[in-house]
Amino acid sequence: YLLFAVIGFGLNYEGILLNPNIQSEKLIAVWTEIEPLPLAISNPLVFIIGILCFGIIHAFIYHWLSPSWPIGIKNRSLRFAILIFLLSYLFFEFFTPFNMFGEPLLLIGLELIFWLIIALSEAFTISLIFEWHESTK
Repeated sequence: YLLFAVIGFGLNYEGILLNPNIQSEKLIAVWTEIEPLPLAISNPLVFIIGILCFGIIHAFIYHWLSPSWPIGIKNRSLRFAILIFLLSYLFFEFFTPFNMFGEPLLLIGLELIFWLIIALSEAFTISLIFEWHESTK
């Protein structure tokens, strides 16, 4: 939320990701004008619940894959973050903002930095929970 809503979109929709001087008009319209607006705008609770569900699914995937990875929070976190980033966020940025909305590459790069921070945070949190739980057995 902090990265995209506060920094990217701005609290009054004046952030860099919605700046009409550098952003595609199509993407700005999708987020601010074309009905129905994205759930993140029109019904944030539903969107947040969906994101939490993805986090739970990611935890199951981590639990399934991590035994084949080197032991340690750092090693497993980095592997999982790379997996999440490449298979989810990089694909999304290519398929939607780049392909469908014509978003400029500079902003896609900024969003990929945001997504990388999110992937690292999520992977570290999941790894910490699972590895800490394993170490207390």
